[in-house]
Amino acid sequence: MIKCFSDFCDELLNCGFSMGGGNSKGIYAIIDFGWNAAPSDSPIRWHTGDPETDPWEWRMRILEERRDIAYGKVFFGASGYITREWYPLFLAVRRKGMVFDEWYDEGKASQLEKKLYEAVSENGHASVPDLKRICNIHREDASLFDRALVNLQKNLFITMCGHARKKNRSGEEYGWNSTVFTTVEDFWEKDLSPDLSPDEAYRKIRGQILKLNPKAQEKDIRKFIRA
Repeated sequence: MIKCFSDFCDELLNCGFSMGGGNSKGIYAIIDFGWNAAPSDSPIRWHTGDPETDPWEWRMRILEERRDIAYGKVFFGASGYITREWYPLFLAVRRKGMVFDEWYDEGKASQLEKKLYEAVSENGHASVPDLKRICNIHREDASLFDRALVNLQKNLFITMCGHARKKNRSGEEYGWNSTVFTTVEDFWEKDLSPDLSPDEAYRKIRGQILKLNPKAQEKDIRKFIRA
């Protein structure tokens, strides 16, 4: 049973990947219950603010304290975790060895995705408000902006790296925390080029999914791996 943050990290490193919310989506989630369905014998509770027992707090804590686990909207357009060991396999399947310029030239990314990726890449990291300002995003563009950020995450070009508050002209922080993004390459600080073909990587991830959840359906497996 997962009782605290360190238990969760240990299990995640053992499994390789997990959905981030309290729903397995037919694949696998280490914490597979929501805020209103916690088992009576579990100390884990959503949205309490306790960094040891609240899975909502673990998202940012992992990004702040570790460098062997990535978190972002990578599965089904929803949040999930992938460890450093398994990240190259997902890269092989989803990016097929392409850098962003190649991806864009093949028509796989929109003009807005290109602007956002370049803003993150050129600045090293950028928060959501930063990206809206740099890319001149207006309120009416909100849905396109959100979709572009998800696409860049699920195709493993950018990833969350923490959160930050806005700053006024005097450098003082104010308001709520906002998600900060960096490129996948900068996040890992190393070359994660896969040494497997996309098909080989797919088969290996599929095999791990079936170990974690023998009842997983092929249509869900396919969508989970390929995004």
